[in-house]
Amino acid sequence: MRFALCLCILVLYAGVQGDHHKGDYDHKNVTCHQIACVSAEFTFKLYQHVASDKGSSNIFISPVNIATAFAMLSLGAKAHTNIEIVETLGFNRTLLTDEEMHKSFQHLIQKLNEPNRDLQLDTGNAVFVARDLKILPKFMEDVHNYYESEAFTTDFSNTAKAIKQINDYVEKKTHGNIVDVMKKIDPRNVLVLVSYIYFQGTWEKFFDRNLTRDDDFNVDENTVVRVPMMVRSGMYEIYTDAELHCTVVRLPYKGNALAFLILPDEGKLKQVEDALAEATIRKWESKLRRTSVELHVPKFSLSTKLDLKETFMKMGMTKVFSDEADLSGITGLPNLKVSEAVHKAVINVDEAGTTAAVVTINEIMPMSLPYLIKFNSPFLMLVCYPNTKSNLFIARIANPTA
Repeated sequence: MRFALCLCILVLYAGVQGDHHKGDYDHKNVTCHQIACVSAEFTFKLYQHVASDKGSSNIFISPVNIATAFAMLSLGAKAHTNIEIVETLGFNRTLLTDEEMHKSFQHLIQKLNEPNRDLQLDTGNAVFVARDLKILPKFMEDVHNYYESEAFTTDFSNTAKAIKQINDYVEKKTHGNIVDVMKKIDPRNVLVLVSYIYFQGTWEKFFDRNLTRDDDFNVDENTVVRVPMMVRSGMYEIYTDAELHCTVVRLPYKGNALAFLILPDEGKLKQVEDALAEATIRKWESKLRRTSVELHVPKFSLSTKLDLKETFMKMGMTKVFSDEADLSGITGLPNLKVSEAVHKAVINVDEAGTTAAVVTINEIMPMSLPYLIKFNSPFLMLVCYPNTKSNLFIARIANPTA
């Protein structure tokens, strides 16, 4: 994989609303495990809602990135607004206090940003604040301490300048891969929260570019497209799930990241998507066996933009987008709501990964013919980072050429 990156932007609007609103931490391992479990629950619940809205099109999202953005927002949310955000993210408030949740995200961000010579993984956050808006010091202190957020003063009345400031920041942090993410901005906006994650990984066992050939990819029963198909023969961990009618292949990256490629049998994509859950992934992991495989995987690049507002409202998070929002923890006043929540994601999968550096790997292969697995129809991809027990990305590749 050459790179994968995601961006979540929350735009806060100030308006006139109704008057219904009147130390050291020594449990990192416990809460990090809890956040990992929540991450799995949130990952698949979010994906299934997006999948139901997106029909048969491509999907690529970063659950960690989206959860981080809304968890950061929850620092300023009060009463039922806070409850809806936290519960939609999958946290049980009786098992985990808000402070423990934020400390867990703090630990997660620190782990994701640890130097890794074999893997480039960067995540971060920023707050763009209207120059005449008075932010509570506690909110700014918390977003900086828990989420390592940068803060910038922005003149939203000068829309062209504000758009350029935000777009320049995003372009720089995503290494030039996400540009012009904001096309327009409302001058009445008072706060923009930005969360990004950038992943650049190299396959542990690269694909030989000389073996890549154009091949058929069956988008559906009526549509066939030609794609550059990567080919590699070697020992891979695979599992054929007879119950869910799919084949699972685990591909490691250098630097301890993992990709699960999931190939449903013909007509079984929705069945597999509906079954996605932490227990399903654990079952697959326990059943994986090293096998001699001739693996065919398409090269592809996807760029997707998702309006999270509608998705989260269907998941039960409604108040933060309405005039009933209580985000008084940001300014001390109950006149803020989220007017826009956008998730921009880009992924590029190729033979080698980050560079053209060549590494020769010799494997001992059995004399029997390898098991042929061709990802030549819609499939799913899950990228995990065991160091944090988190799901970085999840994708549906329905058409690699779209």
